[in-house]
Amino acid sequence: MALHYTRVIKTFRHKGLEKFFRTGSKAGIQPKHAVILADQLTLLNIAKNPEMINVPTWGWHALKGEFAGHYAVWVSKNWRMTFKFEDEDAVLVDYQDYH
Repeated sequence: MALHYTRVIKTFRHKGLEKFFRTGSKAGIQPKHAVILADQLTLLNIAKNPEMINVPTWGWHALKGEFAGHYAVWVSKNWRMTFKFEDEDAVLVDYQDYH
């Protein structure tokens, strides 16, 4: 079961997240995060700018410092999905434990 509908997400940094997005395989992510990641990736894939993924319960925020221009949403506890936009395309989509 692939989660994408159009080609808006162009690149991934996290190979497990990319595999989950393209095939539905949970092998490269924490299975307990699958539901929220599916929702986040689905919305990110149709978003045309970073603000379109600003869902109140996801803790959306712009990153600073060396990651200025990137954005993050909360997945669970320390886990975040981060991304950047180039024009209307999401790029460098990552899944990471901040601590």
